[in-house]
Amino acid sequence: MSLSELMIDIPAEHEANVFGQFDTYAKKLERTFHVTLIARNGNTKIVGENASAQKALRVLTQLLELSRRGNTITEQNVDYAISLVFEDHEEGIVEIDQDMICHTLQGKPIKPKTLGQKKYVDAIRKDMITFGLGPAGTGKTYLAMAMAITAFKQNEVSRIILTRPAIEAGEKLGFLPGDLQSKIDPYLRPLYDALYEIMGADSFIKNSEKGLIEVAPLAYMRGRTLDNAFIILDEAQNTTPAQMKMFLTRIGFGSKVVITGDSTQKDLPSGAVSGLDVAVKVIKDLDGISICTLTSRDVVRHPLVQKIVKAYEEYEKKSSGRTRENSRRKRS
Repeated sequence: MSLSELMIDIPAEHEANVFGQFDTYAKKLERTFHVTLIARNGNTKIVGENASAQKALRVLTQLLELSRRGNTITEQNVDYAISLVFEDHEEGIVEIDQDMICHTLQGKPIKPKTLGQKKYVDAIRKDMITFGLGPAGTGKTYLAMAMAITAFKQNEVSRIILTRPAIEAGEKLGFLPGDLQSKIDPYLRPLYDALYEIMGADSFIKNSEKGLIEVAPLAYMRGRTLDNAFIILDEAQNTTPAQMKMFLTRIGFGSKVVITGDSTQKDLPSGAVSGLDVAVKVIKDLDGISICTLTSRDVVRHPLVQKIVKAYEEYEKKSSGRTRENSRRKRS
């Protein structure tokens, strides 16, 4: 085993960002690649086996470039940069970071943060209909919302329509007080939250009063033809096959559609078939339609969320394996 000593210049103003609070990220790199990092006067020495040192250098180079662009480096950035280096991807987090969608009202940039998210955003730009499938925290709805607002501001579409099935998440809420709008608003709250963060409440209210932005339950789409609009159907796993067919046949000229959902979180009655599952099978080979599947690796919430999603995926995989084995034994 040949030891190498590689050097990288990390200016003092970027050290805390690249190495993390209390050198958390630096220690993670040392543990992961079995190297030693020695930082002095803006110079960082990487000591370790040659291949490992080279990988650590690639990660540090990517993190430094992110910092130079004004990003606050998160643990998710570090973990993802490490995984891309391990897999020898040509693209790194710097290339992904170059894709700017828009800014929030507070000036925070909205960008894809993983290769899966980058492919998802590219598919939305390219195709008329995009299915974004994957677990919670992968940015399916938020990125679609950012793309919709950007298209609206650039006059690529004349209005935004946001919809989702009004179905309880495994709870029976009974009769809610108030008028019809106040009854359906709780189901649409996640869409409002994203709109307020990116567009601002005042701008949303103004455009909503003009009919240029509409947030409504899926049942309201029946009988309409939606031309020149950016339409997002959220929580599509809770649609029935009939609802999904109805929605897909509403789409008119000049429109762009994003359908998001997570097949592992259905709130339909037991035994009911999801319209999302059926639609993916029916239209998967049609031109102009993309199906993007995000995974636990694309989760950009707290790192613990990524671990929870992965743990559930493994548990469900084992459970389905046991179910198939039991079925096979019964048949034999």
